Amino acid sequence: MEQVQGMLRGKRIMVTGASSGIGASAARLFAAEGAAVVLMARREDRLAELAAGIRAAGGRAEAVAGDVTATADVERAVTRAVEAFGGLDGAFNNAGWGSIGPRLHETDDAVFDQIMDVNVRGVWNCLKQQLPVLIRQETGGAIVNTSSTAGQFATGAISPYVAAKHAVLGLTRAAAAEYGQHGIRINALMVGATRTDLMEDAIRAFPQLEQAAAARAVQQRLAEPVEVARAAAWLLSDQASFITGGAVPVDGGTSAV
Repeated sequence: MEQVQGMLRGKRIMVTGASSGIGASAARLFAAEGAAVVLMARREDRLAELAAGIRAAGGRAEAVAGDVTATADVERAVTRAVEAFGGLDGAFNNAGWGSIGPRLHETDDAVFDQIMDVNVRGVWNCLKQQLPVLIRQETGGAIVNTSSTAGQFATGAISPYVAAKHAVLGLTRAAAAEYGQHGIRINALMVGATRTDLMEDAIRAFPQLEQAAAARAVQQRLAEPVEVARAAAWLLSDQASFITGGAVPVDGGTSAV
């Protein structure tokens, strides 16, 4: 496997939402940069295929099928990292779900619950399982959580998603303040519209969505998943050693205007 810079060489990193989109791109990039990766997602077949591809290319990867909203599943993934690679140095808590659709008073409670569970409870579960391992190791570490431009302002997504991504930023900042004394850095990515499977599904349902989303960005286009993955890789690397509690925009300039 060709290494781009090797900036994650020797690190052991957990990636959630790894079966497609940003998570899958991150898994491949992190491995190419020298990391051993533990991949977690619900779609077992796609996850296993991705892990096998990374190993075939010379990388190290373990796949753990599971749901970030289930504490036991997250614990199992963290345990696999420790058992397979001897520990954990970082995590990309990327799993998320959202949609466009009705206004607040027209949104079902079940939709609110699902969005909050995946985006907020999922990050909470991951942090609760990952942080004790990093503390015990006494070697520091880095965690990146995926938020969104919806974590900064209303984006046209339904209100529970906007609320959830604001909450991810709050968790990130609070955790960064609480665990900095252990040498653990925790940051968030504010991701703009990205060409993921979820976005492609939305575009098929609402063809006008792509042009509208692209128009919000200074660069007048959607991000490719690997562009988000590159930002996560840098934040997880020692090159970002003095950055914590940050909300880093990867949005083509959407938040600049």
